[in-house]
Amino acid sequence: MEFQELNLHPDLQKGIDEAGFTTCMPVQEMVFAHSLSGEDIYAQSQTGTGKTAAFLISIMQRIMTDSSLRTRKVLILAPTRELAVQIETEAKKLGKHLPITAGAFYGGVSYVPQIDMLRADVQIIVGTPGRVIDLLQQGKMLFKDVGFLVIDEADRMFDMGFIDDLRRLLRYLPPAEQRQTYLFSATLGLRVKDLAWEYMRDPKEISIEPEKVTVELVTQELYHVGTHEKLSLLLGLLSRDKPKSCLVFCNQKFMVEELARRLKVNGFDCEFIMGDLPQAKRSEVIERLKAGKIGLLVATDVAARGLDVEALDLVINYDVPEDAESYVHRIGRTARAGKSGKAITLACEKFVYGLYAIEKYLGTKIPVMPFDEALLLEDRSSDIRFSRDRGGEGRSRNSRQGVRGYGSGRGGAYAGGRPAPDKQEPRRAAPRRDEQRRSPEDERQQPPRAGQHTPSGEGQRQAQGQQRQPQRQSGAQKPPQAGQRPPQRQGTAPQRHGPATTRQSTPQGQGQQRQAVQRPQLASPTGPKAPVSAKKIGILDKIKKLFKKS
Repeated sequence: MEFQELNLHPDLQKGIDEAGFTTCMPVQEMVFAHSLSGEDIYAQSQTGTGKTAAFLISIMQRIMTDSSLRTRKVLILAPTRELAVQIETEAKKLGKHLPITAGAFYGGVSYVPQIDMLRADVQIIVGTPGRVIDLLQQGKMLFKDVGFLVIDEADRMFDMGFIDDLRRLLRYLPPAEQRQTYLFSATLGLRVKDLAWEYMRDPKEISIEPEKVTVELVTQELYHVGTHEKLSLLLGLLSRDKPKSCLVFCNQKFMVEELARRLKVNGFDCEFIMGDLPQAKRSEVIERLKAGKIGLLVATDVAARGLDVEALDLVINYDVPEDAESYVHRIGRTARAGKSGKAITLACEKFVYGLYAIEKYLGTKIPVMPFDEALLLEDRSSDIRFSRDRGGEGRSRNSRQGVRGYGSGRGGAYAGGRPAPDKQEPRRAAPRRDEQRRSPEDERQQPPRAGQHTPSGEGQRQAQGQQRQPQRQSGAQKPPQAGQRPPQRQGTAPQRHGPATTRQSTPQGQGQQRQAVQRPQLASPTGPKAPVSAKKIGILDKIKKLFKKS
């Protein structure tokens, strides 16, 4: 079916012609059969099938032809910022000659331009659930005039945990009878259907088999390779095919950055994009990719959603996706708008377990391609270690100093990691258990061990004299003369009288024995001691005496 046969509004048809759309794609033709009459739709459609133009043309046609809908607003929810920007760009291109404004609302950027668009009464609101809820709670965005709701890539919203936010937003919207709702998803699972039945009004189901996109339009290849040879095979494939534009997918964010930096070391000019990258950097990379200034991009599944790149030559799954639906989304990047493409998957021992679910979902086997040693190129980054901290330096295993590379090495000046083996300090022996909690006072009080060096008698007396030398005062007594008894200090213990304690030495090898010593009786300087009461008088005794007296 041609767009000219739909009898669209002249200004809308003019924008369609300038966008280069002439023939309706299958999903567009099936959507127009129900959407132009105002029916709700939930459709199974992959990226690149023209679903964005399908719901935008339907909504704009109804706004321009129905006077009651001329001032109604449109709310389009997308899971990622890139997809929201893509929908906004498409809406401005199709509605170039229409009095309909569009704006994108997403996080990571300033609120001021977005609030200015709301004050200017923007009609098509394209946003992510997080920022839309934020503006709604601030009272900057109102949903009472919403007449059209579009939920794009609903399955990805479930995977990203946006379903709770989505249900919160739907409570603020007018009832389903007062709006038209579109729901698009790559798969129509039970969760998606339940959402459609709950918040839509007698929706019409549209289903397009995924094989029509992934098998007929995309040439698929599968290589079984070990983890240690994975990067070498990737270098060989890129050198063999020489794609003008290529997208490489990884399952983990830290691996995205490391792979991009290793490709740079091997002479490939590439960039990477992931969720942790700042929004300004992400937008810059996407614009350079669309302009053809970047020929190789490494990305994750979430960050690559919404990338609409024309004539993408090659898609490489560096890691087999753990979800079968993600495989469809990945290879759908190279078959845009009915064009053919090529997809290569590298299956290693770590992620090969997801291959069975993918082939079961597609209903066909992915062709396995053999390869030889000639396809394995040398990896020049094999002697460089990379840490998972972004923005550090790389370090060669054979070099002694950290080199300015890509990633964080172990011994680089900017690595922030542990030093190189040749610069590590010698390990000190751990202290003995009995020495760990010993203070200097305890060292002086405990007797020396066998074999431990002790100072001589003169040195010991000098040390004791320095420690025990009392502070002399002005009125202190003079030291006693020869033959005089030193005066007794007040508060000191009385002198002991009796035989001194002696030790008898035994022959060597039999040890030492102590002679029993009888403790001498202490002579009291003040005479006999006063008798001590055996029992103190308590309160009960005093009470008893009072009763006896009475």
